[in-house]
Formats: sequence, C-alpha cells, structure tokens
Amino acid sequence: MRGHRRPISILIVGLAVLAGTAIAQPKKGKGTAPPKGSNAPKGSNQPADAGEIEMGGDDKKGAKGGGKGTDVNPDEIEMGEEGSAKPNLEQDLSQTGTVPVKAGEIRKTPLSWDDILVVVRKPFLKVRRTELLPFVATTMNDNMIRHYAVGGELAYYLTDALAIGVEGQYYTHQFNEPFDLVARQARRLPTVNQYNWSAALDFHYVPIYGKFAILDHRLVTWEVVLTAGLGAGQSEVIPRDTHFPGFTNLLIEPNVGGNMRFFLAKWLTISAGVRDYIFYDHFEPTNRDAMTNATAAEAAAHADGSLINNIMFQIGLSFWLPTSFEYTTFR
Repeated sequence: MRGHRRPISILIVGLAVLAGTAIAQPKKGKGTAPPKGSNAPKGSNQPADAGEIEMGGDDKKGAKGGGKGTDVNPDEIEMGEEGSAKPNLEQDLSQTGTVPVKAGEIRKTPLSWDDILVVVRKPFLKVRRTELLPFVATTMNDNMIRHYAVGGELAYYLTDALAIGVEGQYYTHQFNEPFDLVARQARRLPTVNQYNWSAALDFHYVPIYGKFAILDHRLVTWEVVLTAGLGAGQSEVIPRDTHFPGFTNLLIEPNVGGNMRFFLAKWLTISAGVRDYIFYDHFEPTNRDAMTNATAAEAAAHADGSLINNIMFQIGLSFWLPTSFEYTTFR
C-alpha cells in the first residue's frame, strides 16, 4: 500500500501547478484593456505595461501606495535623484562653442504701411540754375514822400540753398499828404530827398521750405529766402526854393531782408518780401538864402546828415534757366 501512495501525491502536485498556470494566463481573444493614456494599440492582447521600461520599480510601487499628496507621472524618466548637481547651461555652451536653436514654427511678421518710410523729393531744384527776377517795389516808412521802384535781380544758385546775385532799381516818387500839411502849417516846405537809382551785390540763403494745401485740392510749395548785400545808390536834394539848385549824394547801401517764394511751375515762381536799405544821406541845409549856401557846392559842404532806413516792399515773378531740371540718384 505504501508503494502506490507516492506516485499519486506527485500527480496531484503536478495537476495543481498546471491549474495555477492556466488561471494566471489571459484568455484567448480577450486582451486586457490598456489604461488611459497608454501607448498600447486598441484590441491588443498584451498587458498595459508591455514594452515599457521601468527605471525604478521600488519607487514606482511606493508611489502607488503613497498618500494623496504624492504626484508621480509614470511616463516621465527620472534623470537623477534628489540632491544631485543640476546641469549648468552656460558651462556647456562655453565648452561646446555652439548656440542652441529653438525649434518651432516660423512666424512671419505682417507688414504695414507704417513700416515703409518714404523720403519725398523736393518738387523744385535750384542748384546750378539762374533766376531772373523782375520786380516792383515801394517804400513803407516815409510819410512825407513815397518812392516807387522798378528793378530786377539776376541770381545764380551755387547749391540748392545758397546763391549769389546782382540787383538794380530805378526810382520815381510822389509827395504824400503830410508834405502839404506841414508846408501850410509851418509856412515852409519840409526837407526831403528823392532816390534816383541803386545797385547791389547780394547773397541769398534758403533756410526753410515747406508746403500747404489749397482747399485740400492742390499743394503749393514755398520757401523763405534771406538776403544780405552791399551796394551803392544816389539820392538828390529837392530844394525848398526852386530858385536854388539841388545836389546829389553817392550812397553806400548795405541791405538785409527776406522774402517768401511760391513755386508755380518748374520754371516760374512768385516772390514777395521786405528789404531794408541802410545808408547815410545828406540833406539841404536849413539856412540857405541868396547870401548863404546859394550854390550847390556850398550847400553840399554844409549839408545836414542823417542815418536812413529805407524799407521797401518788393514783389515779382522769377523765371528760371534752364527751364527744367532732373534728379540724379547716386550709386
């Protein structure tokens, strides 16, 4: 009886091992559903953690059994333990000598009209051109006698802002009402001189130019021209008594002034401005009769002198030669 019991016990142990193995294996055709967020294909028979590499099994198990405050992502790979030295990016760059390039989508910056800067060309060029300016003028600060002048100026522009020129004027005059009023009240005529002609060498400088719109329809370009020069002129004494002769004076006339110029076409401009002609003039002596200062030479020798500011308003049309101009672009 004892000889048959040992084979039976061995058979029972083997059947138990086979049964345990069969229970541990999954059934065919029914794969275990992968957990949410797993990379296992849908319908696969493999378990959810098949193909994954566990970098620290003990820590992972401890994390599953930890408290609520533990937040461990099983998909992350731990590069080191706590307390280890952090990598130094600047040191790595200095050793390799390379600059990391941030990979990402290339964005194109949209363009707008505000990003485009346009330098507007000047509508009128004067450099190496000649200005022929006929003008008319009148005095502004003499209430006894008023002078009218017809003149002209020829100017050559060395640059677009600097010019040199010559001018000449011929004068005529008329007496104003105060001249007769003083004569009637004082019983004698006032002492006045008339101007005959003047000429000057002038220098012109253009510091300002701009433009304005007329009724939002047409743009008009303008500029300011400053002028300074030196010239000569002639004045003539008007005798209070027509029985005595008058005499003339040669005047040294520096002048300063400014005018505004408006551009009408490439060859035509209009200008208006004020010019001050400064000179020292001589007048008929007050004590002149048949015995004293009767001749023109005697009267000129005893003439009374005074500093005069002859301020004149001038307006005229300028003609430009050549009549057109071209822009050149430097390469």
